[in-house]
Amino acid sequence: MSKKKKKVLMIEDEPLLIDMYSEAFEKEDFTLEIAEDGNEGIRKAANTPDLILLDILLPGLNGFEVLKRLKDNSRTKDIPVIVLTNLGSEQADKDKRLALSLGAIDYLVKSYHTPEEMAKIIKDRLKNE
Repeated sequence: MSKKKKKVLMIEDEPLLIDMYSEAFEKEDFTLEIAEDGNEGIRKAANTPDLILLDILLPGLNGFEVLKRLKDNSRTKDIPVIVLTNLGSEQADKDKRLALSLGAIDYLVKSYHTPEEMAKIIKDRLKNE
């Protein structure tokens, strides 16, 4: 009997990052679904992925607004969400506190982790969910 692939929804608008993550996640045997803006992400979250990777800076709705809507919806509120950002420093500390207070399980700075490391972090997080 084969193990069911874990489904990850990545809400990200940067094509290069999407390509890099797609490759790394495929190697870890994830099914990766992409949404390139907040509204599309909210729609696709209704398919109940195992985990959501959510960028903060998105066209239209920002990541915090998307996170708030996901956690307010009975269908998506229990899906673990990891917030991603490119921002380091002081702003990151404020953003991390906000993301965690809105229900994210983690907050990661993209430039601190390779896509391969990120895939392994996701794998570990899904084991614990």
